[in-house]
Amino acid sequence: QVQLVESGGGLVQAGGSLTLSCVTSGRTFSSNVVGWFRQPPGKEREFVAAISMSGARTAYADSVKGRFAISRDNAKNTLFLQMNDLKPEDTALYYCAARATASAVLATQSTSYGYWGQGTQVTVSS
Repeated sequence: QVQLVESGGGLVQAGGSLTLSCVTSGRTFSSNVVGWFRQPPGKEREFVAAISMSGARTAYADSVKGRFAISRDNAKNTLFLQMNDLKPEDTALYYCAARATASAVLATQSTSYGYWGQGTQVTVSS
């Protein structure tokens, strides 16, 4: 079993930055692909970014490419999402997720992830 707890969300003006963190426990963190998803108000959950077990490979949604950066610290069992140049359309509940298998695929579908945090709210004002 894996537990994930996100933090770092908040209210920020457009153009600002935030860093989200996700602390994991209960299983070897470095054994799983992990990622970030978000759910804007009234919309479906969508993929944001994913990172490989070692951190050498990353994948991003087109909407955040060049503005967001995903990273991980396996020694601290922590996943990060650095968000720069935030826009009002980035407003959402942000979730971290871990794949439940040893697959190395940087999956973009939420159904490929078996463990989820409770989410942290990010609100970007214009």
